[in-house]
Amino acid sequence: MVGPKRPQFVLFGSSIVQHSFYDKGWAAILSHLYARKADIVLRGYTGWNSRRALQVLHDIFPKDAIEQPSLVIVYFGGNDSVLAHPSGLGQHVPLQEYIQNMKKIAIHLKSLSKKTRILFLGSPPVNEAQLVGNSDLLGRPFRSNESARIYSEACLSLCRELNIKAIDIWSAIQSRKDWREVCFIDGIHLTAEGSKIVAKEILKVLKEAEWEPSLHWKSMPAEFGEDSAYDPIAPDGKTTMNISSSPFHGDSEWE
Repeated sequence: MVGPKRPQFVLFGSSIVQHSFYDKGWAAILSHLYARKADIVLRGYTGWNSRRALQVLHDIFPKDAIEQPSLVIVYFGGNDSVLAHPSGLGQHVPLQEYIQNMKKIAIHLKSLSKKTRILFLGSPPVNEAQLVGNSDLLGRPFRSNESARIYSEACLSLCRELNIKAIDIWSAIQSRKDWREVCFIDGIHLTAEGSKIVAKEILKVLKEAEWEPSLHWKSMPAEFGEDSAYDPIAPDGKTTMNISSSPFHGDSEWE
């Protein structure tokens, strides 16, 4: 591990997390904004549901770790909500089991440390028109926007019960009138425009949360941010300019 130690923001979830650096994804946006402030750690697993997440929960987040994350962003639900297969195999997890699985994840993360903050993402919508081969032999859809809504609402309700921050991604994306045209690559995974919505919702929560210390990017100190004689020379030619927290192109969009 390289030093010095920075706060860790761990992103834990399925493909929406694994591919969150792709094409100006929401993790890439966070990584840019938190440069010199926090390390964005990716723990994303394509195809996973809440059952598989529970199987490795203690391996990814051991209670005896020397350093615990400052923030964990969790997303599971889209794969849990797919149509059940008669064999019992596959990604589907019944709704009540999904709720209990997410509750176990939340309770474990809460136990890691007093400083660890938790943010759950509800399932995003599904653009069924983009999906290829999205039905079984009886014509039933494997994925549907209605099923995504049900699992999203269940997640959000659980978070209210446990007093955990959560984001209604299902509604946030659909608040844009052209969401079906611009927010998804394949009906499930996010385009740059879809990721922009997710990133803005995350940043809004981090800005408004009454956490001490604040985890919003504008409030966190830059690493090695002290004044230095080796900084760029100021216009007066006698002093230097500390540019450790200087905004970069487009940063104002995220304030």
